[in-house]
Amino acid sequence: MMARTAFSLLACTALALGACGSSTEDTQRPETARAFPLPDRPVSNLGANAFSDEQTRDSQGEARKVMDMASIEPGMTVADIGAGEGYYTVRLAERVGEHGRVLAQDIDRGALERLGRRVERERLDNVSIKAGAQDDPRLPEDSFNRVFMVHMYHEVAEPYAFLWRLWPSLEDGGKVIVVDIDRPTDRHGIPPALLACEFERVGYRLDRIEQAPELAGYFAQFSRGATRPDPDEIVPCTGQKSASDADNGQANG
Repeated sequence: MMARTAFSLLACTALALGACGSSTEDTQRPETARAFPLPDRPVSNLGANAFSDEQTRDSQGEARKVMDMASIEPGMTVADIGAGEGYYTVRLAERVGEHGRVLAQDIDRGALERLGRRVERERLDNVSIKAGAQDDPRLPEDSFNRVFMVHMYHEVAEPYAFLWRLWPSLEDGGKVIVVDIDRPTDRHGIPPALLACEFERVGYRLDRIEQAPELAGYFAQFSRGATRPDPDEIVPCTGQKSASDADNGQANG
């Protein structure tokens, strides 16, 4: 018995340390995500649902700036992924008007319950609420002109599975809008080049990335490409430095 155990350990080491670890790692992942690669980078811990108080964000013109850059118009259908306490949800609801629709999604059921009470209190009849999963936004197909992911993408634990399942939810001409910060992913941000790489590996096309002081970060817009790869064809992007890291490296060099 001891010899067999020792042989198994040696075999594990000789064949692949990663493979022995990956089986344990896979059991910790949702079964629905295991056909997809993990990101080759850290994933941020879940942050607070209230990124900052709403009055401060409005005083800086944040939501108005993002909605203007995303060309949000009355009558549009928009998904607010990682809606949290609903800062963008309520402002999107006002912008798209009574003939538009907003779907607020989050994986935090407590936050969704609080948002539901807010929607009722403010009588937002054009808002619906849906629970998502870490590997699946669970959005209906061909339904959205815009999908918002504001200061939350770096917290998605299964980004390749998540983006792959998000892809069909866009209507023709639909866009995914990401607002994030140019810093490492374990510090609640993601370098723009790495963001673009991960989206492109799953079948999206980068339209533009712009720095915006009002957003405490940058604005990125993606379109759906003509096709998306099969899950086993997706090659993870290697981790890339943020601009701040690159600057520090030059200063230290």
